[in-house]
Amino acid sequence: MNKRGHVLNAVLLSIGLGYVLDPSGDVSTFATIAEVFLPVVLGALFPDVDTAFGRHRKTLHNLPVLLVFVAHPIYHGGNLQWVWLGVLTHYVLDMFGSRRGIALFYPFWDEEFGFPSGVTTSSEYAEVVTVVITALELAGVAVLVYVLPQYLPPGITRLLAENTALIA
Repeated sequence: MNKRGHVLNAVLLSIGLGYVLDPSGDVSTFATIAEVFLPVVLGALFPDVDTAFGRHRKTLHNLPVLLVFVAHPIYHGGNLQWVWLGVLTHYVLDMFGSRRGIALFYPFWDEEFGFPSGVTTSSEYAEVVTVVITALELAGVAVLVYVLPQYLPPGITRLLAENTALIA
């Protein structure tokens, strides 16, 4: 996926995430959107920093990098707890939306993994694929929040408990 697709994904994901986490539709929903917006967008753009150094879709497009972003909020909390989601959605978009895929196990293994569902980054269907994948990502988040909340990280569970009555 190209930069425009990653930005579109992050913006739509932030708006949708705001409504999933706080479905009231009032000012608190917009506050939730504002809270998640910048970290998700930064996370969604971060993996492509490897175009300036290293090997693109390898150096910053792998599970060890994602684990660093997932572990950070466990130890430090704060608003950066949403950066991992942006990084994860970047990976999902590159794996499912692009023909090339990513090197999930780099630096241990150079092979790139992807799915045949993707399109080239210059395809006229790239934005449609991005929107479809974003909708599926939001559906996955909604299932976690409403059906399987016990599998959410503790920080997100606390946020939900503070903002909604979804988590007992």
